[in-house]
Amino acid sequence: MLSEGVFFDTLRQALWAGVLMSLPILSVALVTGLVIGLFQALTSIQEMTLTFVPKLAAIVAVFWVTMAFMTRTLVGFFDGQILPLIAGGS
Repeated sequence: MLSEGVFFDTLRQALWAGVLMSLPILSVALVTGLVIGLFQALTSIQEMTLTFVPKLAAIVAVFWVTMAFMTRTLVGFFDGQILPLIAGGS
């Protein structure tokens, strides 16, 4: 049975791994949205596809570039935290 400290430490590290993996995509979505919003405000163009398509393209591009980083982060978390808990039991 897991102790409370080990459980919360594992949960904290899992949340941190999730933050690290989502940070590149979320930051690019934020910056792209701000740039497009500024462009729309300056030009008075209110087209819905103007916000959706470039943001989606930027997110896909960043996901493609950072896929190896996300995989290494997730595998490192599982190898360092989850598998020892399963194998050792504590």
